[in-house]
Amino acid sequence: MTQADPAHEIVEGTLLWEPSAEGKARANITAYLRWLEQSRGLAFDTYAQLWQWSVIDIEAFWGSVWDYFRILSSGSSAGVLASEGMPGATWFPGVELNYAEHALRRRDDHPALLFASEGMPIGTLTYAQLYQQTAAVAAELRRLGVGRGDRVAGYLPNIPEAVIAFLATASIGAIWSCCSPEFGVSSVLDRFRQIEPRVLFAVDGYRYGGRPYDRIGALGDLLPNLPSVGTTVMIPGPEPRPEKEPGPPGPGRALQWRDLLGGPGELAFERVPFDHPLWVLYSSGTTGLPKAIVHGHGGILLEQLKELSLHLDLTPDDRFFWFTTTGWMMWNMLISGLLLGTTVLLYDGSAAYPDLNALWRFAETTRMTYFGASAPYIQSCRKAGIQPGRDFDLSQLRGIGSTGAPLSPEGFQWVYEAVKSDLLLGSVSGGTDVCTAFVGSCPILPVRAGELQCRALGASVEAFSAAGDSVVDEVGELVITQPLPSMPVRFWNDPDGRRYQESYFDTFPGVWRHGDWIKVTSRGSCVIYGRSDATLNRGGVRMGTSEFYRVVEALPEVLDSLVVDTSELGAESRLFLFVVLQDGVLLDDACRRRITQALARELSPRHAPDAIYAIEQVPRTLNGKKLEVPVKRILAGAPAAGIISHDAMSNPESLRFFEDLARGQ
Repeated sequence: MTQADPAHEIVEGTLLWEPSAEGKARANITAYLRWLEQSRGLAFDTYAQLWQWSVIDIEAFWGSVWDYFRILSSGSSAGVLASEGMPGATWFPGVELNYAEHALRRRDDHPALLFASEGMPIGTLTYAQLYQQTAAVAAELRRLGVGRGDRVAGYLPNIPEAVIAFLATASIGAIWSCCSPEFGVSSVLDRFRQIEPRVLFAVDGYRYGGRPYDRIGALGDLLPNLPSVGTTVMIPGPEPRPEKEPGPPGPGRALQWRDLLGGPGELAFERVPFDHPLWVLYSSGTTGLPKAIVHGHGGILLEQLKELSLHLDLTPDDRFFWFTTTGWMMWNMLISGLLLGTTVLLYDGSAAYPDLNALWRFAETTRMTYFGASAPYIQSCRKAGIQPGRDFDLSQLRGIGSTGAPLSPEGFQWVYEAVKSDLLLGSVSGGTDVCTAFVGSCPILPVRAGELQCRALGASVEAFSAAGDSVVDEVGELVITQPLPSMPVRFWNDPDGRRYQESYFDTFPGVWRHGDWIKVTSRGSCVIYGRSDATLNRGGVRMGTSEFYRVVEALPEVLDSLVVDTSELGAESRLFLFVVLQDGVLLDDACRRRITQALARELSPRHAPDAIYAIEQVPRTLNGKKLEVPVKRILAGAPAAGIISHDAMSNPESLRFFEDLARGQ
C-alpha cells in the first residue's frame, strides 16, 4: 500500500472535471429547466441565471418546486410565502401534507433499502415490504394512543427498523427524534428529556469495530429517567439472546419488534399543516445543553426533493449511500432518497473495520451509484494511500459526496486519481440547523479543487464582511439573506423564540448568520474555511483553520492535527498546534522545524505556532468534527466539565491531554 505523495501539490481552483454534453443533457436539472420554459415561460442559459432567479423571486421558485415534484396535499394556499421576514417566515399557509406519504409513493418490488452491518450479509427490503411494515408499526402506535404532535424516540443504529419506525411516526402526524446507540446515557437524556417521548424504539445491542456492545444496561439507566415513556419497543441487535430474556427495567411496558409486524393494514396518512413538526434534531451538545431543533413536514419535503434531484442528480434507478449514524442529520438526508423512489443503502458499523476498504467493498457489492461520506474519511483514505478504483469494481459509481468539514484540494485530487476520473464530486456544506446544504454540487457545472461548485437553488448565500457588506472573492461570514422552507420551525422549549433569535440573527438583524467562513468566487463557486468562531488571528491576519490543516496534514509524518488560537477568549494570545504522527515518527526539533517552515512558506511567518505538541487523538464529536472551540476554552482556563459533554464525543479520553496542559502538568 503506497502513501499519498505530499509533494504532488495541487492549487485551489484547478479544474478537475467537466460534465460531458451528454451528461448535461440527461441531468435532472436540465429537465427542470425545460419544464420551466414550457410551463412558466422562463428561460435561463446558465446555472448562475437560474440561481439568481431562485433567490430573487423566491415565491415563484418554491412554487415551481411544489408543482414540478407534484406535491400531494389537501386544502388550498393563499400563497407560497405569507410572511418573508426572518425569523418568522410562513410558507404555504392553508395546505396540509405528509412527508411519509411522499416517501412511500412507490409500493412495488423495487429495492427500497439495501442494508448491511459488520460481519453480516447484505439484506433487502422492497418498497412493497417497506410500506407493509410501516403500516403495521403505524397501526400499533395508534393502538398505543400515539397521535398528532406526540413524540416518538429512537435509540437505534443505522438499520431498516429505524427507517420504518420514523416513517410510521411521521405517517400519523407524530414527531420523530433519534440518537444512535453509541451515545452515552447522559447525552441521550440531555436530548430526550427535552421532548418527553411517549414511545421509545431501542436496540438491545450493536457491533462496532468488530466488538459487540450491549445496550440493555444503558436502557436500564435511561428509562427510569424518562417517565414520559409508556412503551419501549425492543429491537434485536446482532448478538443472539435468550428467547425469554426480560426487557429492560423501567416504567411502562416493553414490546418486541417482531410482535408489531404481524398485523396487516392500510396506511392512513395524517396530513398536517406545512410547518407541523416532522422531527427534532439536535446540535452537537459539546458546549452545553443541545439545541432541540424542530423541522416541519413541508419545508424538509421541498428542500430534500430539490437537493437530491436537482443537485445530487439522483433518479429512481440510483443506489444512494451516505456513511452516517442516526445521530447525524445526514441520516435524515440519506433516507430522503425514498422520496424519489431511489434505493437507499444503509451501513451500520465502523468505516475502518476491518480496514479502510470496508465501505468500498460495500460499494462494489451493492453496485452503488452515489457514495457519500465525511471529508475526514476521504482524507484518511488518501493518507493511507488506498486505491479503491484499482481494487474494486466501481463501474456504476457516478457521484461522490463529501461533507462534515472542508475537503482540501488534495482530497479532491485523490478522488479523481484513486477512485474514478469521471464522476461528480459534490463537496457540500450546510448543517443540522437546516438539514440540507447551503452550498454544494451541480451536475452541469465543472468541479475545481477545493471549491464547492455553487450556491444551492433557493439559498441566498452571501459572504458578509464585519460591517455587513456582501463581498466577492474575499473571505467573509456565511449568511443567508432570504428565508428557506427548511429553516427550523422553532426550538423545543423556547416559547418566546429568544434562543432561536440569539443563535442565528443577533449578529446581522434579519439575516441568518451560519457561523462558517466562506469565500464566494466571481465564478459563483464557494470555498469553506471552517468555523468563524475558531478563526486564527495572527497580527491582524485572520484565517480559517482549513487552510492551516491543509499545510500541516500534507506533511507525510502527520496523520491528523488540531490548531487553536486562544487570543479571542481574552487569554494570552498563543497559537497551539497538536499533531497526530505516523507510527515511528518522533516530534523532535527536526520535525518541529519542518512543520514550522511549511507553515511559514505556505501561509505566513506569523502563523508559526507558539507551541507544537504530539497527541494520540484529535478530539472529535460523534460525527467526526474537530472540537476546536471547546479545546480553545479548556486551554484558556475553563473547566472541561462545564463546556463539553463527553457523551457527545467519539473519544472523550482525548481531552485529558488538554486538561493536563491547561493545569501546567
